[in-house]
Amino acid sequence: MKEIAQEARRDWMSLLARSTAADLARLWAEAGLAPAFDWLRRPEVGGVMMRGRQGGTGAPFNLGEITVTRCALKLADGTVGHGYVQGRDKRHAEQAALVDALMQTGQVPAIEAAVLAPLRRAQAARQSKRAAKAAATKVEFFTLQRGED
Repeated sequence: MKEIAQEARRDWMSLLARSTAADLARLWAEAGLAPAFDWLRRPEVGGVMMRGRQGGTGAPFNLGEITVTRCALKLADGTVGHGYVQGRDKRHAEQAALVDALMQTGQVPAIEAAVLAPLRRAQAARQSKRAAKAAATKVEFFTLQRGED
């Protein structure tokens, strides 16, 4: 198995976790992927404590819990994939784990083109739409200088 850069794996795992279940399912079906695998850990739902920092740099504090689904699987060639997604969608976690495993094999260009690149575009579109919506509510203030010295 080829060694992969930790940053690259972190990026695609993050992308898969933030993708919508519908987008991933559609791209998965379009790609026609159906690799054989065995479960190491079937999808299970649990809670994770989210932490935050005031202003992004302050002392950490517990923000609250979110529901996550996780799983782990092993492809026929022994490659292990993990999936962690927010919510209770077990199929989403399974597909994320399968993509993770396939990205560690020789299928990187095909998976990148068929699944990850479209997910990146969809995520960028969602962020752009959210930014445009926020910009529409922006209020511009200006002050006039008084003539007093």
